[in-house]
Amino acid sequence: MTKDQAVAAIRQIADAIVDSVRVAGPTGAPGGILYSAMMAHGITLAQFEQFMSALVAAGKLRKEGHHYFAV
Repeated sequence: MTKDQAVAAIRQIADAIVDSVRVAGPTGAPGGILYSAMMAHGITLAQFEQFMSALVAAGKLRKEGHHYFAV
């Protein structure tokens, strides 16, 4: 996999997460549910937290307590 392919894959994953959170609506998406879905594909808790923190820092998501909201 080239660097460009890896970047494209990460963007697709990020977009899918943001879309999933958006579908959750005004009540937000529980982080535990998101993590369990991603854990089924091999992501660790540390990786999940790092990825979600990056999406929050990028302004794609907002976190309140244990829930995420699309921005």
